[in-house]
Amino acid sequence: MSAQLSSFLRDLVDQQRAGDTYGQLDRVSDENMLRPFVVTRAETREIPVACDVEAATEGRVRAFYQAVAAGIEKATGAYTTAVLDLSHEGFGWAIVFAGRLVVVSDVLRDAQRFGFPSLEALAERGESLVAAGAKAVSSYPEVANDDS
Repeated sequence: MSAQLSSFLRDLVDQQRAGDTYGQLDRVSDENMLRPFVVTRAETREIPVACDVEAATEGRVRAFYQAVAAGIEKATGAYTTAVLDLSHEGFGWAIVFAGRLVVVSDVLRDAQRFGFPSLEALAERGESLVAAGAKAVSSYPEVANDDS
């Protein structure tokens, strides 16, 4: 499967591996790294809304937006930063900055249920955020490249 990963999915796997300081994920296939991002409708219904966000789920949300930031950075050359503000109840924001420019801003609700119906849907959402962020950077390069 590794050879068939889209650019965004490759960035997502890379973000997850980057956070693995002990190298335990080196033995895990790319497909298994992405499997937790796929949540079927039936699985979604089984996840209660009135519960705290698990650390593993928060990590997946963070990795997703860090991969978006990495994709925008690769596409534009502008330095990017992803910020996640997520309450234990699953509400919050995911913001990607390039310089002083906000290039992605997503409201998060029910983050306990974060996932996509398929890898294709995951890749499509990530690639659309990367494209929108890259467009914002190209529209306002003086702000995106300003680090003051």
